[in-house]
Amino acid sequence: MIVFVALLAFYLAWNLGANDVANSMGTSVGSKAVTLRQALIIAGILEFTGAVLFGGEVSETLATEIVNPSTFASTPQTLLIGMVSVLISCGLWLQIATSLGLPVSSSHGVVGAIAGFSWIAAGMGSVDWSSIGTITIGWVLTPIISGSVAALFYSIVKRWILDRPHPLEQLREWIPWLSAALLSVFGVIVLPTLTQPVHAFLTNRWGLNLPAHDITLATGAIAAVSLSLISWRQLESGGAGENSPIQNPKSKIQNPIERQLGRFQVLSACFVAFAHGSNDVGNAIAPLAAISYIRRTGSVPLGDFSVPLWILVLGGLGIVAGLAVLGKNVITTVGENIIPLQPSGGFCAELATATTVLLASRLGLPVSTSHALVGGVIGIGLVQNWRSIRISTLRSIAGAWVITIPITASLGAIIFAIARLLLPQL
Repeated sequence: MIVFVALLAFYLAWNLGANDVANSMGTSVGSKAVTLRQALIIAGILEFTGAVLFGGEVSETLATEIVNPSTFASTPQTLLIGMVSVLISCGLWLQIATSLGLPVSSSHGVVGAIAGFSWIAAGMGSVDWSSIGTITIGWVLTPIISGSVAALFYSIVKRWILDRPHPLEQLREWIPWLSAALLSVFGVIVLPTLTQPVHAFLTNRWGLNLPAHDITLATGAIAAVSLSLISWRQLESGGAGENSPIQNPKSKIQNPIERQLGRFQVLSACFVAFAHGSNDVGNAIAPLAAISYIRRTGSVPLGDFSVPLWILVLGGLGIVAGLAVLGKNVITTVGENIIPLQPSGGFCAELATATTVLLASRLGLPVSTSHALVGGVIGIGLVQNWRSIRISTLRSIAGAWVITIPITASLGAIIFAIARLLLPQL
């Protein structure tokens, strides 16, 4: 039984990776900062890492707070069958959306499917509507916040670097600030956790009882200084060679300012990939985690619920496999079909997306990475030239977002009703 359910979770994670890879790498590929192959390799490594390190919190939210588990305390098998229906219905919808090149929200899909089967199984009261309301507010605010942050970042870059008489000199002056902004978004949220093993080693092995926040600050400062020095060296490398800021016939980005910002964009894309893995893996593995708990304990998951490591690894592997095989379908939509992107705009959009999603992930709130990135790209378009925004593409994306919850809720309810008849003794 558990092997079958694990395969279903892998199927959902596969389709999630195939659809949502555009969230982390679409703008980088669209702006020519990286090739499609490079994007898939980078995203694969970082999506997996984010899923394993930070995927547990969102998984626990989806498994225990969308539907009130105590409703199924006397009938845990009903919750088990419902979670199976969630895996199937969300996997099917993501596969359909990916084939159409539409970046939909897997968070929408999972929440809708859970609510749909719960309503059929135990009535409206079984759904924790307050949690759904909180998450829905997050979905609405995500593109607004991400778009606003992206517009702010890009307005600063445009005014103080791109539009100046000597932009190369301005960029040289702004490199430390860009490095600090880029690494702060990642460091403030992630470094405290990543530096815990270092703190434990220094304390236990060497007896150095340094405050953990000092190690975090030191790590971030070293990283920011190193990134600034590397960037300055690339700018000062002269007019010949592959690292030249002047002309490089092998590069697809001939503008020296955009080429340097393209390097920052690659780093920001890495952070978005990490953020996406940490947040969206919960959409694939939360049902499996709940099923595993029920099979292991015979009861529904409540306050003591935690996600086993092997389930996080399975979800990470599924995401990586899906984005490697089918990820290019949605990349074109996000990276090229909303607005024409340059690395400067892509960098700001991805930085805004990472800021929004990583914060949500640390709070255990399953927001939509798709919403965050599309909102960020729109924010860039509004600053550049609102007429450059392709309304037809946005209309298709928005339509897919709107119908995701009704479709997955209906599929979840129908599949649950069929599964309950076919698997009464599960």
